[in-house]
Amino acid sequence: MNNMVEALIGNMEKVIVGKRSVLEHILVALLSDGHVLIEDVPGVGKTQIVATLARSVNGIFNRVQFTPDLMPSDIMGFSMFNPATREFEYRKGAAMCNFLLADEINRTSPKTQSSLLEIMEENQVTVDGKTYQLPRPFMVLATQNPVECFGTYPLPEAQMDRFFLKLSIGYPEKSEEKLIIDRFGSDNPLSELAPVANISDLIELQNQVKKINIEDCLKTYIVDIIEATRKSPDVVLGGSPRGSLNLYRASKAWAFIRGREYVIPDDIQKMAAPVLAHRIIMNSGAKMKNITADDVVHEAIVKVKVPTF
Repeated sequence: MNNMVEALIGNMEKVIVGKRSVLEHILVALLSDGHVLIEDVPGVGKTQIVATLARSVNGIFNRVQFTPDLMPSDIMGFSMFNPATREFEYRKGAAMCNFLLADEINRTSPKTQSSLLEIMEENQVTVDGKTYQLPRPFMVLATQNPVECFGTYPLPEAQMDRFFLKLSIGYPEKSEEKLIIDRFGSDNPLSELAPVANISDLIELQNQVKKINIEDCLKTYIVDIIEATRKSPDVVLGGSPRGSLNLYRASKAWAFIRGREYVIPDDIQKMAAPVLAHRIIMNSGAKMKNITADDVVHEAIVKVKVPTF
């Protein structure tokens, strides 16, 4: 594993117990300049993971609780008239940071949800016709609770497609849960966590990931997997072209994390479900049979021939 990545994960594990795979996947998205949707029940550490990541790299971290009365200006910022200068001045919104935690994103209105579209795609905000660049790196980590749907606004397909990965943390093992009690029983270890990297280190890692080699036959392999999801009889909508591009980027980031300078088919297969499943819309017949989007992705991987070099 890459030394810097290992240091980051090791530092985060001083706070987060037993979720190494989740931490690795979040770093894949970060190194690929992507965003993450974490869907899980309350109390499993979603907010803690994001705060730990921001602290580990000494980044600017903003947390916004998404509620029905949240306004787009709270996220993007707004212009305010300054009587002293007799000019309108831009006041920064919550998005002006390195890590934006959109907590319970499905509890705010579609109008506010849509304010994230430009932010997530172009890393910028436009207020009163003026464009302001966000800091680099910039990452949205959104959370939503899958079991309490009353009074929520499901994310539309266009918004779901903006997320690089969709993850679930899950409950800890019995031994891990006891360790959580021991670790957090009296104090929060996050308050004493020291950074092991900085923002310039992250940007350098992102540049190194872009240099990872991937053969043309593996690019075709990625496209074939996406095409297989579109042809599945169980779906209304298969993987998008953005899904193809994100799977390409995720495979390079996973290879980098594993300490390789090149991508192998296993990297693509490993990242396929986290990158593609949330982009796939199942038809009613598949839902009745309890066939999931993950099943469609795994079936595509089985059907598509693995290229040989």
